[in-house]
Amino acid sequence: MSVIVIEFITLDGIVSDPDGSAGTPTGGWAFRHGPETVAGDKFQLGSTLDDGVMLLGRTTWQLFSQLWPGRDDPFSARMNAVPKLIASRTLTDPSAWANSQVITGDLVDVVKRERERRDVIITGSLSVVHALMDADLIDEYRLLTFPTVLGTGERLFPAGGPPAYLECLSAVQSGAAVLTRYERERR
Repeated sequence: MSVIVIEFITLDGIVSDPDGSAGTPTGGWAFRHGPETVAGDKFQLGSTLDDGVMLLGRTTWQLFSQLWPGRDDPFSARMNAVPKLIASRTLTDPSAWANSQVITGDLVDVVKRERERRDVIITGSLSVVHALMDADLIDEYRLLTFPTVLGTGERLFPAGGPPAYLECLSAVQSGAAVLTRYERERR
């Protein structure tokens, strides 16, 4: 089983505010390229959603809980059906989105236990991703890279972070963006 990070990302590595919901001056950069670039199963999760679990930080979960429950296309049905774990110290009521629960205990321990049973998919949720990077638990990155350079914002791979040695599995154009899949380099 794997821990899979999926992110919208710019050419210069920025992942913050791709949809503009955080209200940053450069927010909304991913959605400038039209719905065909961002809609549906662009990250090629397929059956991973049927058998895995999503792990989301509170902010991402709250945003998604407003978007996904009202949709009924096949991909949305998968998103709504997948079990969802929320990493939060403040959220108490996860009833806004079906199959959601707030995790209790240490994030790293929870991910290690889940990873023994099923794939763990992390969407957005940069603080969660960084904590799992520090614990060397990320097995795969699926990055939808947009032809945008922002120069400022939160980066997926921050300066001073742990090294990551990756192997490219694939690169496929998706509208204006490119989906790349990287896995931990096998030694």
